[in-house]
Amino acid sequence: MAHTVAAEIVETLRTAGTERVYGIPGDSLNGFTDALRKDGTIRWVHVRHEETAAFAASADAALTGELAVCAGSCGPGNLHLINGLYDAHRSRVPVLAIAAHVPAAEIGSGYFQETHPERLFAECSSFCEMVSTPEQLPRLLDIAMRTAVEQRGVAVLIIPGEIFLAKTARRKNRSPIRAIPTMIRPTDDQLRRVADHLNGAQRVTILAGAGTAGAHDQVVAFADALQAPIVHALRGKEFLEYDNPFDVGMTGLLGFSSGYRAIEKCDTLVMLGTDFPYQQFFPTEATIIQLDIRGEQIGRRTRVDIGLVGSVADTLSALTPLLTRERPSDHLSAALDHYAKARTSLDELAVDDGKTPIHPQYLTMLLSKYADPDAVFIPDVGSPVVWAARYLAMNGSRRLIGSFTHGSMANALSQSVGAQASLPGRQVIALAGDGGLTMLFGELITLTQNRLPVKVVVFDNSSLNFVEVEMKAAGFVNYGTDLENPDFAAVAQSLGIYGRRIEHPRELDEAVREFLAHDGPAVLDVATARQELSIPPTITAAQAKGFTLYAIRTVLSGRGDELVDLAETNLFRRLFDAATPDD
Repeated sequence: MAHTVAAEIVETLRTAGTERVYGIPGDSLNGFTDALRKDGTIRWVHVRHEETAAFAASADAALTGELAVCAGSCGPGNLHLINGLYDAHRSRVPVLAIAAHVPAAEIGSGYFQETHPERLFAECSSFCEMVSTPEQLPRLLDIAMRTAVEQRGVAVLIIPGEIFLAKTARRKNRSPIRAIPTMIRPTDDQLRRVADHLNGAQRVTILAGAGTAGAHDQVVAFADALQAPIVHALRGKEFLEYDNPFDVGMTGLLGFSSGYRAIEKCDTLVMLGTDFPYQQFFPTEATIIQLDIRGEQIGRRTRVDIGLVGSVADTLSALTPLLTRERPSDHLSAALDHYAKARTSLDELAVDDGKTPIHPQYLTMLLSKYADPDAVFIPDVGSPVVWAARYLAMNGSRRLIGSFTHGSMANALSQSVGAQASLPGRQVIALAGDGGLTMLFGELITLTQNRLPVKVVVFDNSSLNFVEVEMKAAGFVNYGTDLENPDFAAVAQSLGIYGRRIEHPRELDEAVREFLAHDGPAVLDVATARQELSIPPTITAAQAKGFTLYAIRTVLSGRGDELVDLAETNLFRRLFDAATPDD
């Protein structure tokens, strides 16, 4: 039997350990999908929108650490991949996208469904090339896969439909393409320079992010030597929050006051594997040391006095023994005390107070309480991310992923497809906003078609909630944010999915337990408070002015009842105690 280009792609992927490809068939992609069918060893995960295919691949790669693959047919088919590929690329996870193209002879003629994918995908990939002849394929495929796994990014291979069917020779010596283990750390001279500074510092704070994956013990030992509080960015939460006596919470727009204060009061800030983007949360006077495995990241967000290139685990293993351990612990003690107060204030909001609509904090706390010890949580961008950041407890086995850098709506359900397909034995919980869920609503059918037992909890507040908070902070009257939602539980039931709607907090505890225990996909639709405020850890004068203007404009527009709802929903004194930097 003749060996085709498509068969060569499938064999190469199989040799590399690929087990799944996410996508939707199309005429220009038929040669590839037929080769998958004939081979039979790689699962085709059929989704309802190519955006989901890319998001699913992003989640697959984030959770497994291996190359994930998605595919789209020519024109609109692969164009739909772009948003998910942006997420994968910005999250630094290895994804290969196979983008079918119009017939090579028609390129440039304005042919049916013609686009220019080599231009379209250039910004969301580390490698993007078109295969013009069958002879190019083996080498370009290897380069694409190697680039994706070594740079931890997206590689796009553009292939005209007829080339999939072209004949080619089967490779005899095919090597699996996997990431090559490395050890990366600064030179001894650089480490001594950093150690000398740290040994003279009095108030060191650590800000740690996604680059601390696999380095929990090294970071904790480093903090112990420095008597330094550890503030984690959102993407560092799953790696550092647990078994960590130095953790003082988060900072940033989703964080709370203790993390903000620990950074504000330090004389030296050590940034470990973080690309934390918000400049207003960095100290203005402290010495700043930044360690990142990517040298181009140094100084992107704030002034850096000492830059280090290396992995967190490798670097701290060599740096920590150089530190003297006789140093005051006043800074650490103050930060821990502040964290205890902030944590208590936040936890007081996550209760059943008998009021409706239900506090989203209470819902999230119950999810954390009853979820499996190794559950995978995936919050939608918007208010679900706020509650996930503050109320989901990590333990070293649980995972927390999302569109945390790209910030796209509709990621929770779509990423849960890849999470559950890649980890079939794990509990996957999508914390979906009502806006995000309805944006890619059809993927509920993907769950049933692929028999994926994802648990989808809907934060149903009939609004684009986080957008409303942003509007209030800027002084705008809410406009264009209302959502007229169906009964999501009833919709789920019509699709053959377990569905239950909860409107009163007294029913929620039992409902969460039943929902999580269901054998199969499930939707829990919870009516949550629309006016719940998620206040950042420091309130700027502009934001305070914005809320005042919002109140005035709301009254003048005849919608003063919103202010009553806002006051009744939020316990302002406790909220501000938890959220502002001053006790």
